[in-house]
Amino acid sequence: MANIKEEFKVKGEELLQKTKEIIKEGNVRKIAIKDKKGNVIVEFPMTLGVIGAVLAPMFAAVGALAALVTECTISIEKKKTKRKK
Repeated sequence: MANIKEEFKVKGEELLQKTKEIIKEGNVRKIAIKDKKGNVIVEFPMTLGVIGAVLAPMFAAVGALAALVTECTISIEKKKTKRKK
């Protein structure tokens, strides 16, 4: 199955909250944060079984990044799931 790609434009102060929401939804394979020009600033591969202790440093990095950028794009890659009939 192919992966689904989505992008969300957010302001710096919304970056951490939106990242947490995306991870909470689940099924995310990769998160990339891009600057206004579309250059990837940071990329986090997400694996099955990621736990809070592993996410804490990532959230700290995203929080620090949010203080530095005014606008950015969160690009995510999700695993496409089969729909139940």
